[in-house]
Amino acid sequence: MQPVEPNHSIVNSPSMPDALGTTTPPVVVPVVSTPATLPAALTAASPATAPRPIVIERNQVEIWDVPFDVITLDQSLQHISRLIHRGEPSYVITANLNYVMLHHRNDDLRAITRDADLIVADGQPIVWRSKLGDRPLPERVAGSEMIYEIGRYAGEKGWSIYFLGGEAGVAQSCATELARLYPGMKIAGVESPPFRPLTDPEQRAQDHRIQTSGADILLVAFGQPKGELWIHEHYKRLGVPVNIQLGASFDFVAGNVIRAPKICQAIGMEWFYRMVSDPRRLVKRYATNAWFLATALAQDWKRKVHSWGMGIE
Repeated sequence: MQPVEPNHSIVNSPSMPDALGTTTPPVVVPVVSTPATLPAALTAASPATAPRPIVIERNQVEIWDVPFDVITLDQSLQHISRLIHRGEPSYVITANLNYVMLHHRNDDLRAITRDADLIVADGQPIVWRSKLGDRPLPERVAGSEMIYEIGRYAGEKGWSIYFLGGEAGVAQSCATELARLYPGMKIAGVESPPFRPLTDPEQRAQDHRIQTSGADILLVAFGQPKGELWIHEHYKRLGVPVNIQLGASFDFVAGNVIRAPKICQAIGMEWFYRMVSDPRRLVKRYATNAWFLATALAQDWKRKVHSWGMGIE
């Protein structure tokens, strides 16, 4: 893949077209936040008159050491809506099996997982594994479906979205299609940066474009785990309320890549369809994922046997 030159299109108009084992008991994690700065009149106010912090509760269950939110697709959009209302920089992780594997191998990614404001299960094996515990995940929350729901909510609520990443023209096509489907959605900006690292002046210019765009959501398509690492490094400085790495979802919406048939999605074989469609790029990845899955399930079985008071090598 050859590097491409930056393709910037900053728009602020809505009219633009567009297994066995036990699981850790669920925990409810309150996320408490207050505005970064307060008006002078309130800085000396008593606790009784100070504004109340916004509390966003989370119900999580640990699967293979990743704390997934026990949440449906629709509930995840409600959670995102609350994060936007809160107004502080946050980020969402759509964690598939590949992400779980990388989480175990990458210290930086473990910190990113820990600090996330929402983690959804974008992988059917994760959902199946959760059903062996006492707190199952209700459904798979696929990033390729979430992006459409984000567009729908944005159309209804007037959210503004910044599209960042993908090959030249992909982010533009994705934004155009979502704007066509959901006319009330505002496009804060569209940008396909080069695949090489940006120079310092280029990065400062990109930061400025995003910071001044008025975006409610920044959608990133940098691949995994590059997208998650990039978001964690930049999200506080950028100041966008919600940041999400969605990877191939840009290509799905743009029509460059066809999603697997519904039957493949339902039986957890979407990965196989994608691998056959793009073997050069995905065979090695999915083979590695399969080995990780087999190893994780074997460890689950050993822990279960030990819980019965039996030893196993």
